[in-house]
Amino acid sequence: MIIEIRLSNFFSIKDEVVVDMRAGNIKTQKAQDLQSNIFNYKDEQILKSVAIYGANASGKSNIIKAINFCVLLVRSSHIHNENTIFNFSPFKFENYFEKPSTFFIRFVIKDIEYEYSFSLTKTEFITEELYYYPNGRRAKIFTRNEQKGKTKGEIYSFASVINRPMDIAENTSRKTLYISRASQMDREIPKEIFRFFNHEIILGDYLGYNYFNLQALKSMLDIHKDTLLKAMQFADSDIVDFKMKSEIIPRKQFQLKYVPNETVLQQEFRNVEEEQLTFLTFHKSNPQIMFDFMAEESSGTQTLFFLMLAIIDVIKNNKILLIDEIENNLHTKIVEYILDLFHAGNSAQIIYTTHNTNLLNLDKLRKDQIYFVNKKEDGASDLYSLFDYKDFRDTMDVEKAYLQGRFDAIPYINDSFENLKSIIE
Repeated sequence: MIIEIRLSNFFSIKDEVVVDMRAGNIKTQKAQDLQSNIFNYKDEQILKSVAIYGANASGKSNIIKAINFCVLLVRSSHIHNENTIFNFSPFKFENYFEKPSTFFIRFVIKDIEYEYSFSLTKTEFITEELYYYPNGRRAKIFTRNEQKGKTKGEIYSFASVINRPMDIAENTSRKTLYISRASQMDREIPKEIFRFFNHEIILGDYLGYNYFNLQALKSMLDIHKDTLLKAMQFADSDIVDFKMKSEIIPRKQFQLKYVPNETVLQQEFRNVEEEQLTFLTFHKSNPQIMFDFMAEESSGTQTLFFLMLAIIDVIKNNKILLIDEIENNLHTKIVEYILDLFHAGNSAQIIYTTHNTNLLNLDKLRKDQIYFVNKKEDGASDLYSLFDYKDFRDTMDVEKAYLQGRFDAIPYINDSFENLKSIIE
């Protein structure tokens, strides 16, 4: 589970913003009626879902984008080479482009809480820290500060948790996260951290057919087929069955060939074979007629099919889903259905951005589950929660207040008839 995420100096995010998954102290009747939206972890209550609202270009997508980027760094920084330039942009105004960007996350693995953070520029990591709470008290695993000196002994500080930690440090460049290299070098706690980022955090931007590797897709469809069909039918789909068919597809693979004594690499093509899955679907009105899933089903059905498969895996295994604009190709009722699934689960979590104001309803979401992003005058994105508005009562209409601009985070459109005519003419 995720407890808290902090970000600064990523894209339109200037100063630190916080996504806090800890439930606020709300004692109203409506909050009490939404007990299924939270779960207990030790002495705290944790939110199962958080919605992020904002106008176009406010930066709400950048919240998800920045988290995705940092997750991918943990997954892949061990393969970075000396020419690597990190694929993000710091805040571009007020000299923030020259300042480090920071990422901090509090999370839980096997009932032990961890705090992991790092800072970086476009070209290198500056700091990195990992703490944990093995006995309820905060303890250091390692710290790293590349500005403390020139030797690894000056840069790193270790507790006696990781076996032969300096061996890993000696093999960790300024382009690489220590935790990624330590996992690659088979150290136990770093492997646990890597598995959390790699398997427990699901990046919704990559959902779809290509999200699953072939074997994982076949395995998940075998395991979850009945559940997936039931979930699709509850979502008003008339698909009553589907079949997978595996085919071997020949294709040409391009590669560069080195020829001795030649200054130019030669192009070479070779014939290879790869496995490809095709899907056939069967509908309620006539279950004997087959449909080619990718060619004949709507884009909305395809989106729902793979999204629902991922969501079933996330919820059953208590993972975390990060998804930008959850309503893409989905009806508002389907989005509500997906959120209801998360709230019916045990401790799975979802953080999502949306323009769906139908969800702005305190009969469905608690105040601490609703966040807003507003673009400030200096171009920076500001993130804040409805829970911060202490004078906003549960009996008030959140959707109406939001569309009226009570919380900012909406576009202010000057759409007078004269202005509209001036555009057209």
